[in-house]
Amino acid sequence: MDEIAVAIEVNGSSRRAHVESRLTLADFLREECGLTGTHLACEHGVCGACTVLLDGQAVRSCLIFAVQADGRQVTSVEGLTPEDGSLSPIQQAFWNNHGLQCGFCTPGFIVSVEALLRDNPNPTDDEIREGLSGNLCRCTGYQGIIKAVREAAGN
Repeated sequence: MDEIAVAIEVNGSSRRAHVESRLTLADFLREECGLTGTHLACEHGVCGACTVLLDGQAVRSCLIFAVQADGRQVTSVEGLTPEDGSLSPIQQAFWNNHGLQCGFCTPGFIVSVEALLRDNPNPTDDEIREGLSGNLCRCTGYQGIIKAVREAAGN
């Protein structure tokens, strides 16, 4: 299969590669960029584990081809972490409120919360639930996650 040249800004750095047209953005991030925080689970866009920001919008990277991201900006969970290695306010809120257990779904939740709070800095509990309805967690029971979002929002 022929490869296509792509140039994608990933977490503020330009990434150039030749990729097969069928390579997903999730696989590009994991395999070409070495960014393994973007997790693959369902690979059908249902679970939200692979959520990244594409030009600022939360998207399922398992449903987007890398060639579709050519010339665009992608932010993965690694791009939300402060350069000094400390936790971001959202990550700290998840830690403080037991919003994670096994951690597999956590990167997708962190990215989704980033987009939610950017668009709605003071969400109600119902708005939090709606905003995160595309992310699934098998461990937490969600109450810690909702409390974490409230804390990150300053509520």
